[in-house]
Amino acid sequence: MNSPITIRHAAQCLLLAAALGLAGPAPAEPEVGITSDMAEFEVRHGDERMTVTRDQDTFATIDLDYAQIARPCPPFCIQPMSLGRGVETLGELEFIDYLQQTTERDDLLIIDSRTPREYRRGTIPGAINIPWDRLHFASGANPEDVRNVLTDDFGVVFDGDFYDFSQAKTLVLFCNGPWCGQSPTNIRTLTNLGYPAERIKWYRGGMQLWHAFGLTTVEGVTDD
Repeated sequence: MNSPITIRHAAQCLLLAAALGLAGPAPAEPEVGITSDMAEFEVRHGDERMTVTRDQDTFATIDLDYAQIARPCPPFCIQPMSLGRGVETLGELEFIDYLQQTTERDDLLIIDSRTPREYRRGTIPGAINIPWDRLHFASGANPEDVRNVLTDDFGVVFDGDFYDFSQAKTLVLFCNGPWCGQSPTNIRTLTNLGYPAERIKWYRGGMQLWHAFGLTTVEGVTDD
C-alpha cells in the first residue's frame, strides 16, 4: 500500500509537471472553428446534450443532397429576406445563439418545418419536427390538430372562442434553405392566426447553408 507521503509526493510532481508544461500537450484547438472565439457549443436535443462543431476536413464539400443549385420555380422559388413586419430573419450566428438558449429556456422552440421523412434523414440538433402541412389549412390541416399544436406545443391558451397568446413561446423555424417555402408557409399561417410576430424567428439559410458551413447534423426521431 502506498504511504500518504508517497501519494502526496506523486501529486506534487504532477502539479509541478503541469506547471512546467511537462504533463503532455494540451488538446489541440480545432482548425475549423465556428467563429474566432467559438470552436463548438452544446445544445439539448431531446433528452441528450450534443456538441455542435464544424467539419474539420478542410477539403470537404457540401452534401450532394444540398448541392443542387436549380429547382423548378414554382414551387421552389427564392424566398424574400423578410416575411413580414416583426418577424426576425436570422443568419447562422444569430440562429446558433437561439440554439444555445434552448439549454436554459423552456419558452423557446426550434422547429424543423420539413416533412417527417426529411427530418429523419438529418436535422439540426435541438430541432423538433412540426411539418409545414400540419398547420396549413389549404393543404388539409385539421383545425382541431392546429389548435392542439398551438395549445400543447406553443403555449397558447384557447378559451373556446379566442386564442390568448400572452404566454406563447418564441418559435425559431427553418426548412431546406432560401428556396424552400415550408417554414415561410408555417410562419404566414401563424401570423394570420394572430401569433405575435415578435415571437417568431426565421432561419432563412436552413439546411442548405447549415450543410455549406459543415455544421453538425443529427438524425431526427419521429413517432411515425
